Amino acid sequence: MKEIVLNHPLIQHKLSILRDKKTGTKEFREIIGELAMFLCYEATKDATLQEVEIETPITKMKTGRLNEDQYAFLPILRAGTGMLDGVIRVIPNAKIGHIGMYRDETTFEPQRYYYKVPADIKNREVIVLDPMLATGGSAMDTIEQLKKEGVTKIKFLCIIAAPEGLKKIEEKHPDIQIYCAVVDEKLNENAYIVPGLGDAGDRIFGTK
Repeated sequence: MKEIVLNHPLIQHKLSILRDKKTGTKEFREIIGELAMFLCYEATKDATLQEVEIETPITKMKTGRLNEDQYAFLPILRAGTGMLDGVIRVIPNAKIGHIGMYRDETTFEPQRYYYKVPADIKNREVIVLDPMLATGGSAMDTIEQLKKEGVTKIKFLCIIAAPEGLKKIEEKHPDIQIYCAVVDEKLNENAYIVPGLGDAGDRIFGTK
């Protein structure tokens, strides 16, 4: 599936602040959450609503409501947790799982160290969260684990994507829809996105 890029002046404005190395931890964290909220809004455009009857101060009416219990968010630790505040504003009753990855600095491949999801994960639409889609290794590992669990509806949300990571997922998992704020130029020799924004986890948590 072709990635969906949110091409909007407000998002470009937010990205310019996010990329700036002078942007502090507090502002960086807030903008990650804001962009995640925009991405979640876009990713749920195909949501099916259930008809309910309500009563306004004027009259009764039929309207649509989202069954929030059919969703689960799965942030890839640790940077993915920075997107949680934004997405749970959109779907506050969604369940939340976690998958922990760290990057092997020699091979640049992901190493999993933690995995905990709702028991009924296969019955939910799972939205995976990671600010950066670089090599695609962590995303691939996460998607494959979810498919092993029987999950059939998976979407991937990221702030910045590299062409290399997009290509890997689109070739191996063409059924996965990816939503991103921007697609950058390339990966450098250390597998960081160029121009990118540096290490998202370190900037979210102020650890560098």
